[in-house]
Amino acid sequence: MCRRASLLGDNMRRVALSLLMAMPALAQYSGPAILSRGDAPAAMNVPQIDFIPFLSVTGVYDTGLAGVALTPNGQLATGSSEGVEIDFGVSGVHSWKHTRVTVNYGGAARDYTHASYYSGIDQSLLLGVTHEFSRHLIFKLYESAGMFSRTYGLTGISPTVSFDPTTQYTPNTDFFDNRTIYGSTQAQLVYQRTARLSFDFGGDWDVTRRRSSALYGVTGEDALFDVQYRATRHTTVGFNYTFTHFSFNGLFSGTDFNRFSATFSRQISRSWEFTGFGGLTRVDSKFPQVVTIDPVVAALLGVTQGYTISYDLTWVPSYTGRLSKTFQHGFAFLSAGHIMSPGNGLFLTSRTYTASAGYMYTGIRRWSFNLAGSYDRATSVGNILGEYGDASVGLEMSRQLSHVLHVVTGVTARKYQSGSFTAYNHLVWDARVGLSFSPRDIPLRIW
Repeated sequence: MCRRASLLGDNMRRVALSLLMAMPALAQYSGPAILSRGDAPAAMNVPQIDFIPFLSVTGVYDTGLAGVALTPNGQLATGSSEGVEIDFGVSGVHSWKHTRVTVNYGGAARDYTHASYYSGIDQSLLLGVTHEFSRHLIFKLYESAGMFSRTYGLTGISPTVSFDPTTQYTPNTDFFDNRTIYGSTQAQLVYQRTARLSFDFGGDWDVTRRRSSALYGVTGEDALFDVQYRATRHTTVGFNYTFTHFSFNGLFSGTDFNRFSATFSRQISRSWEFTGFGGLTRVDSKFPQVVTIDPVVAALLGVTQGYTISYDLTWVPSYTGRLSKTFQHGFAFLSAGHIMSPGNGLFLTSRTYTASAGYMYTGIRRWSFNLAGSYDRATSVGNILGEYGDASVGLEMSRQLSHVLHVVTGVTARKYQSGSFTAYNHLVWDARVGLSFSPRDIPLRIW
């Protein structure tokens, strides 16, 4: 009897040990993605994707090239040109016992035949680092940086990056083909109190500088705190507070945002997921304003106008949501929201409605493609008051010809539009076709 009891006890201990080994550690939150923390869809959180480099040589044709200049008759100087472009980059994921690194880097050296002023080198980097200090404490570092002259790239989520780049501030609505340099660094410390309850403390630093002195750069700092509770196996709810400060170089101005929002994340099925947040943002901004001087003072000083500082305080609704679906060899998403943004260097602090969608696929034998689109409609409340926006759509495809050789092609269109400023309405096209070299016997990833 005692022997049977001992065997039964040993078996129970083995079963319990197996269950414990199968369960995730407390710090390994395995619920749906939390958008307010910048998470990419949870189903994309794969442990390993090979680092794949590529090198492409393509012919390009761009229309609507616009610098910060006017023609002799006072019109916006625009042009079109064909050219040659060399693209290069690498992307992938690597995991160790306690650390995970995700990377997507791309660059392009472009030479236009009839518009050499716009020739140059563009680069972009998305880097995510996650390190587990203990079963309860995780550190996350998200980096987005780059430089460009023309922002016609597709918007979307990279399968090899652990965060959603659209949750960081990166300039993607710039009107002029003017050299822009940007960087965004976000650090978070997540304390997983229990398997259900977690706290997040983080900070963010953003900077954007533009070559033209007619356009404004911006420096931003963020501080955030949130608490999340996994109510069920598939649902997480919580609260987020974010403080943001933006200042613009060359201008005595600044804007403070205090955002209070509730968060909700739901894993609808194994492949479908929804995540978002909604609440209110307190917007406190100051900008210089031209005023008419009193006639007596004007007569004394000989000037008719002066400057004052205009302060504005208001509360606006803020919300963002993302619906995503993961396939065996692809990914689709749809996101939309209403946010406060620092503008695009021409317009400053703005209330912005934004939407984007994308479908990326690699796995139809030798084919790979990326279809994406975006829409932005904004109202500037800063230096220049008025409405502006843009809509873009693009398709890129890759066809494997041999073990290392691929043909790549793509077309992108972007329409700048404004009901307040007719000269802002502007359509640009980008088309390209060429050959790409990548040392992997799979279709070249396009993103």
